[in-house]
Amino acid sequence: MWQVLEHRRVVRRIPKLPTEVLKRYQKWKDIVSISGPSGLRMIKGFRDEALRGKWNGNRSSRLGDQYRVIYLVEEQNVVVRVVDLSAHDYRRKSR
Repeated sequence: MWQVLEHRRVVRRIPKLPTEVLKRYQKWKDIVSISGPSGLRMIKGFRDEALRGKWNGNRSSRLGDQYRVIYLVEEQNVVVRVVDLSAHDYRRKSR
């Protein structure tokens, strides 16, 4: 069993999520707690992927067209830390 820990900013955002996104997030947590991050890679709908740049070392899963869950895997402790749950911004950031 994997342990899923949520950052306090994630806990504050959960009540504001659309119902469909919330249901998908609950399903995401169920899958992670039972089979870990490898279970997410088997389900193509989540489109689980490693992140680069500012989020290097973290992973991301889609919860819909707009929403993403960003998480960090600590295999030595069998822990998945949910770092952020946000609406994805497709606009390119200027440097």
